[in-house]
Amino acid sequence: MPIIAIDSLDDPRLDDYVALTDVALRRRTEPARGLYIAESQTVLERALRAGHEPRSVLVAPRWLPQVEALLGDRDVPVFVGEEPVLEELTGFHLHRGALASMQRPALPDASALLAHARRVVVLDGLVDHTNVGAAFRSVAGIGADAVLVTAACADPLYRRSVRVSMGTVLQVPWTRIESLEAAMPAFRDAGFEVVAMALRDDAVDLDAYAADAADRVALVFGSEGPGLGARAIAAADRVVRIPMHHGVDSLNVAASAAVAMWALRAEPNGRRS
Repeated sequence: MPIIAIDSLDDPRLDDYVALTDVALRRRTEPARGLYIAESQTVLERALRAGHEPRSVLVAPRWLPQVEALLGDRDVPVFVGEEPVLEELTGFHLHRGALASMQRPALPDASALLAHARRVVVLDGLVDHTNVGAAFRSVAGIGADAVLVTAACADPLYRRSVRVSMGTVLQVPWTRIESLEAAMPAFRDAGFEVVAMALRDDAVDLDAYAADAADRVALVFGSEGPGLGARAIAAADRVVRIPMHHGVDSLNVAASAAVAMWALRAEPNGRRS
């Protein structure tokens, strides 16, 4: 693989790494360029294991041997620079070993994901990339078969989302849908009961629902502030809430997703609890 010492920050080959802390800029440019940023050797390893292709890698000299071992015989340019240079380029101190610019994989069709799934999580309109990453990590670990994110939801492949998820956004199948309402025919065709997780007076408590849950369930979670919108709730088949104590009205959305998935989890032998 070509090892390239960085001698100028104006090198256009480094454009993928410019201003990584500018969220608004990166949200526009990364999907348009067909890339995402994998931060840390751990995430890079999981991306490669998932079959994702690197465009290039950015690394400090002390991490170069480990990165070379990960890349193997791939013909990928590796840019090497001292840490102050990398910080000037990216906007933050690189202390996790490496950054890699990765090709965005093509997202599957929602119907294809639902065809073989039993427990699905839908993230509708989350604005915080950290919450998206945390939700992916939780539901992937507990056994979600797929995650669907609406058009209004923050990017699961944004650097912070990938990092917080510990790379699980690269492991659990996921795709985008325009909205819950637009995806309802696909859920119906696949035999899913769609469950809105919302604070409503007519909502069923989670433990009561889990005791007699449908075979195929899609759990839908709304944005951090207002939660699920009225149209999404109206489209759902059931409304379920997590009982709370001490005057607390709700959990963080990532925590809610973990609790709800745990209540509907699969046992190690594949049997649903």
